[in-house]
Order: sequence, then structure tokens, then C-alpha cells
Amino acid sequence: MQTLSQSPTDPAFVQNPYPFYDRARATGPFFHWQDYALTCTPSAAAVNAILRDRRFGREAPPEHAPVIPDHLRPFYAVEAHSMLELEPPRHTRLRALVLRAFTSRRIAALGPEITQLSNDLVDALPAGEFDLLPHFAQKLPVIIIARLLGVPEEMSDDLLRWSNAMVGMYMAGRTRETEDRAIAATEDFVAFMRGYIDARRTAPRDDLITHLIAAEMEGDRLTTDELITTCILLLNAGHEATVHTIGNGVKTLLETGTSRDALSPDHVEATVEEILRFDPALHLFTRWAYEDVEVMGQTFHRGDQVGLLLAAANRDPGVWENPGRFQPSRIAKPNATFGAGLHFCVGAPLARLELQIALPILFAALPRLRLATPPQYADVYHFHGLKSLMLRAD
Repeated sequence: MQTLSQSPTDPAFVQNPYPFYDRARATGPFFHWQDYALTCTPSAAAVNAILRDRRFGREAPPEHAPVIPDHLRPFYAVEAHSMLELEPPRHTRLRALVLRAFTSRRIAALGPEITQLSNDLVDALPAGEFDLLPHFAQKLPVIIIARLLGVPEEMSDDLLRWSNAMVGMYMAGRTRETEDRAIAATEDFVAFMRGYIDARRTAPRDDLITHLIAAEMEGDRLTTDELITTCILLLNAGHEATVHTIGNGVKTLLETGTSRDALSPDHVEATVEEILRFDPALHLFTRWAYEDVEVMGQTFHRGDQVGLLLAAANRDPGVWENPGRFQPSRIAKPNATFGAGLHFCVGAPLARLELQIALPILFAALPRLRLATPPQYADVYHFHGLKSLMLRAD
């Protein structure tokens, strides 16, 4: 296994991490990323195998659990009840209860709302040059998830601010200032959700919070702390990646001069899958080994951590022909964008629906849409999203 050095905050890497992924892949299925002191894999086969192998998981083995500094305890107190961070049997219980409320029927029923909101946001775009991110890409998913949960729509700016601060905990090169913002946001978010859940217990409505409260399995229900964390997870994950994916997707469609026919009803699903594969929002996810296990010639011992390079796996030439080329017409195959196995993203159907509805509406309403300035990615690794997306539609 070779050791490679690449700062995740290096400007060239931030703008285009894919050459590094290609270089890493050329060394074999695993390499040691020196800057993270972490064994990583850019291989689609290895990423898929580890995501599905129950000998790996999100929770650290107890004897290897990181020590949490006192100032970060409020953040990790919320994480302690998150489906994203738990393993069976707690994960099984939480996910089953959540899916009793977060049903495919409930998600599909959002289609008309997503359509109407997309049209309203397009109608409200400023004349001349505008930034698509704050005017469209950010507003659409956060308003939809707020409506779904039953949170007041006028809270969307606060929800966005809290979420942005909290996900700063997962970004490369975080500072004490970043951590302090995340803790303040966490405490504000928890206080808001606790009050809102208490109100829903006494005054139920037809929203996801009420249905989460009512969700029951063999006499078991979510505790208040579990409800709070689940709502925060759905709000954060329900829009954070979608914001980046809308921005990255529109950028890619414009830069590649993709035909508008790619967004027609017959082709939009395949185009969205190619957007998700080609330039996804989440690039690095980790797993812990729970026992000694060998994957593609690499041995892991209990307590070892491995980094799964999801975006690199999505461009593995062993799976896709010309993987560095954006081809909406290619036959879609499973990719790593939403994960796989036990932790496959529960919000994937909602994200896909938002993209499949919003992108055709945007491009149909603005047939002369074009880039006003060259887009620049933000320094937010292991997420991958734009600072801004300046467009013109005249």
C-alpha cells in the first residue's frame, strides 16, 4: 500500500479533486492518505464491499472511541441518537421507526409542492446576473423539508444557518471557531426542536413530526431525544447534499452544453443519476473495522478506520466507460453517492424527486440560461459544492 500526500484544503484539489483520485486509484485498491493518517479506497468494488460488510460500521469499538472534549459534548450528545452514527440493534430500531413515518407514499405526495415551489422560485429570480445558490438551490430543499416536518417556513433561514454551522464539524481543517459555531447552532437547534416537539404532542397535525411521535413498533416509540436528533438529521441531511447537487448539476449541464432533451420526461431520471455519479456532494465517509478482516488484499484489524472515497468510486473505470465524461445517455448503474447497505440514505428518494422536478422547470423557464462567471468550489471538503453559481438568463 502506497502513501500519498494531498492537502484537502489545497486550492487546486478543492477545485478539482478527481486527478488525485485517479492517481490514488493507480496505486491499487487502497492507499494511505498521509494528511488524514488514514487508509482510504478509491475503488468502487472496495467501497461497495465495505459499505455492505457488517464487520465494518460507523460506531467506533468502545476501546477505540475518541475522547470527546468538554466543549464539544453538546454536539456529540445529539450525534449519540443519530441513525447515521449508530449500528444494530439501536440503528435497526431507529430506522424502522423513522421509516414508519418517512414513507415512500409521503415523499411521492410532495411532487406537486416541489413543482409549485420550483416555479415560484424561478419566477422570483432577479433580472440580469444572479447567484442560483441562495435564490434557488438553497431555498428549494430547505423549504420542502421544513414543510414535510411541519416546521414554520419562515424558520428556513435559521435552519439553513444552523445546518451550515453543524456540518462544519465534518470539514477538513476545522478550527476552534468552527467548533464554537457548531456548538452554538446545535444548542439553538435542540432548543427549537424540543419546544416544537412538545407542542406537537399536545396539538398533533398532519406532518412528519407528528407521525414520528406516533410511530410505534411492538409497543416501542422514539424518545424525545431521539425525535430531536432525527428531526435535526432529516433537516441537515435533507437539504445539505441536495443544495450542492443542484449547484454542481446545473454547472455541469451548462459547462458540457448538454441538450435540453436530457431533461425531458423520458430522459430526466437517467440525467439525474449521471449528475449524482459525476460530481456528488459527499466525497469521503469512514468506517471502523469490528474484527480482523481482509478486503481485496488489505488486512484491517479491530479498531482500524478506513476512508471510503465515494466520488472516486463513482469514476472507477472498472465500472464505467469514460468515467470522467458526463454522459446523461449512459445506462445507469448503482453508484456510491447515497451509500449502500444498512446505512443507505433514507432521504435518497426525496433528493432524486427534487432534482427530477426542479431541473427541468429551471431550464424550461430559462432556455437561454448560461454561466455569467466561471464557477468556483468552496473549501468545504469532505463535502464538494460551489461558493456561488453566477448565471444569466437573458
